Amino acid sequence: MSIIALIIKREFISKVRNKSFIVMTFLSPLLFVGIAAFVGYLSSMKADTKRIAIHDESGLFVKEFTSKNTMNGEFKYLDLSQIDLKFLKDSITNESYEGLLYIPKEKNTNDFENKIQFISNNSPSISFIENIQEIIAKKLTKTNLENAHLDTLAIKNAESKVNISLTKASGEESVKGLNEIKIGIGGAFGYLIMMFIIIYGNMVMRSVIEEKTNRIVEIIISSVKPFQLMMGKIVGTALAGLLQFVIWAAIGLSLMFAASLFFGVNVGPTARISPELMHTAQQEFAGTAQMYIKELWNLPIASILIGFVIYFIGGYLLYSSFYAAIGAAVDNQTDSQQFLLPIIMPLMLSVYIGFFTVINDPHGTIAVVFSMIPLTSPIVMLMRIPFGVPWWQIAISITLLFGTFFSVVWFAAKIYRVGILMYGKKPTWNELYRWLKY
Repeated sequence: MSIIALIIKREFISKVRNKSFIVMTFLSPLLFVGIAAFVGYLSSMKADTKRIAIHDESGLFVKEFTSKNTMNGEFKYLDLSQIDLKFLKDSITNESYEGLLYIPKEKNTNDFENKIQFISNNSPSISFIENIQEIIAKKLTKTNLENAHLDTLAIKNAESKVNISLTKASGEESVKGLNEIKIGIGGAFGYLIMMFIIIYGNMVMRSVIEEKTNRIVEIIISSVKPFQLMMGKIVGTALAGLLQFVIWAAIGLSLMFAASLFFGVNVGPTARISPELMHTAQQEFAGTAQMYIKELWNLPIASILIGFVIYFIGGYLLYSSFYAAIGAAVDNQTDSQQFLLPIIMPLMLSVYIGFFTVINDPHGTIAVVFSMIPLTSPIVMLMRIPFGVPWWQIAISITLLFGTFFSVVWFAAKIYRVGILMYGKKPTWNELYRWLKY
């Protein structure tokens, strides 16, 4: 067995036998489920009803608001137009009401546009103010039409709603929201890669720092080359991480299956739906659902899965080389913070580029360029692949990614070789540059 294989085996076994690794491997899925259930419970809780006082001196708008009071409404509008305005303002100060909507009396309806005030101790949300403005604007519009002796009912009936259908150049009917589904699939895989890089890259860095602090590395380095030790740590930690992901996936599927049995829901091929429910579903949703399923099957599924594996490996190896070099250059995790920001920034930039650029223009210049840059390609390219990417672009991107990895490994190994035996001194960027020349 080669030296690197022995180091990989040692790193893998030391990681999987660690108590914290074992505990978090089996506890993390339960934590995720618990957090999801807690968030769902909080979202289902009824929010406290907020009382809004209305002082409408014109008498035109108060009914428009009070008619919207419901049992489960977030806001309750109270007609307090007969109460003195100063007293109501004092009530707002004493927090008896969430806010006061003051509407003065005006002769001309156009004067209302800039005279209405909302008084409150706290700034209301934009959606709340926009909702109030919409209610008042509709009432003013209706009043203006009536004053102009126009038939408001006829105008309302004359309003048209346009529903544009989507069709491909080949003549096949398409569906709306497909781009959002594609970016969601690509973004999920890209985000998974980013989290894996950050979590297990830090694990590689901590392992190097720990051995360096305990002076164990001085014994190890006498038997193996620094490059072999660095590569063994990177690959061994990656295998431990992959094992953890496999266990999480198995636990997740088991929990879903157990939940389906607990609630009496059959899953998979044995699922049965009543004929009445099936008939209703077919009438209401079958057409649209079939189109969405068809579009999903038309996605380059093989390219997405293969691309995920390749970019997963390439991205992790590239960034883990940086983490290993940083771990060798510092004596503790506190000193590593100044070097981590340049590593994390490209990952964060990849996510923003993906969600704000790829979804609007997946084949544009910005998306194509960042899907070729090795530091951002593992995430950006995965977000582009569901939209259909030419094979030559993927080939160039992968070649640049692994080519950069081998170059970075060469530079990282030089830093690793010098830094692994350096103690008691905080390195600077200039000093790291000098290490590359040794």
